[in-house]
Amino acid sequence: MGRRPDRKGQEVMSSQDIPEENLPAERAADEHAHGAVSVADEKHPFADPGLPPHEHRIQDIDERAAKRSERTVALLFTLSMLATVGFIASFVAIPADRIVYIFPLGHISGLNFALGMTLGLALFCIGAGAVHWARTLMSDEEIADERHAIAAEPEVKAQVLADFKQGAKESALGRRKLIRNTMFGALTLFPLSGIVLLRDLGPLPEDKLRHTRWSRGKLLVNVNTDEPLRPSDVAVGSLTFAKPEGLEEHDHDFQTEIAKAALLIVRLQPENIKDKRELEWSHEGIVAYSKICTHVGCPISLYEQQTHHVLCPCHQSTFDLADGARVIFGPAGHALPQLRIGVNDEGYLQALGDFDEPVGPAFWERG
Repeated sequence: MGRRPDRKGQEVMSSQDIPEENLPAERAADEHAHGAVSVADEKHPFADPGLPPHEHRIQDIDERAAKRSERTVALLFTLSMLATVGFIASFVAIPADRIVYIFPLGHISGLNFALGMTLGLALFCIGAGAVHWARTLMSDEEIADERHAIAAEPEVKAQVLADFKQGAKESALGRRKLIRNTMFGALTLFPLSGIVLLRDLGPLPEDKLRHTRWSRGKLLVNVNTDEPLRPSDVAVGSLTFAKPEGLEEHDHDFQTEIAKAALLIVRLQPENIKDKRELEWSHEGIVAYSKICTHVGCPISLYEQQTHHVLCPCHQSTFDLADGARVIFGPAGHALPQLRIGVNDEGYLQALGDFDEPVGPAFWERG
């Protein structure tokens, strides 16, 4: 059989017209039947006819078909790259509260829909491109291999290495640069989706962890009564919790701010205060410390009147309020920050500034 015209009058090349050097290497009949037993006998009671003859694909005999497959694979990898770019663009441009109507899903989050579609398309195109590449351009010849011992012999290792090199050669990764470059591009861009998602961990803290709502002149307000505190309201041996003036529970950032500004107030006899700076920052024996434990940020709520120790209920870190709130037991890493306090003209307790160090657990930028 030679060249034959198709319906449009153009000549179509058949497999008989392809020179043997352009066809995949043919296996000999005995190679197809390697290890096969065509007739059953006592030693081999089950006959094995071997592998069927190999059938060539159109891409094996027609370079134009191979080029079409190559362009298809490249297109899929390129679509994956575009979908990854679309994922990043959607994440940045679409507001988180944007609601859109998508038939038949109804009203859904526009951001979630865009992220899901673009991420799914990027993954699908990478997978589809790899599958189409393997099924149309890589070698598909069946190979029979004998069973062997679990421990590989040197000859087997050499054969595996040779097979790997042969597979790399048959994949045509070096020759088909369009597929290689677009595949590398898709695989390089796709991980950017995960990196962009890190933005959802929240905005950078900047210096927010180093400052609280406390500032000079802010009144100390009793958390329970929501009234400003006077020195007479704090008895010796009592434990009082306070918040800064102007911070209300209905504020949208109340939880965030109270987690840094929560204050515990204790009145000691001035002669019982051992730390010089603590005495200077107190008022008539009233000391104010951060309520947030410096271990993992639990609120401190237990107070021992006789020892002047406060105890964190989470992991039993213990701080001595008569000695600069230093750690005397437990896993906490440093003392509780002290707030310098005084009294204003009206006789109310007020802050004389913010904490001089970050409150709560340590963080690596804390220094």
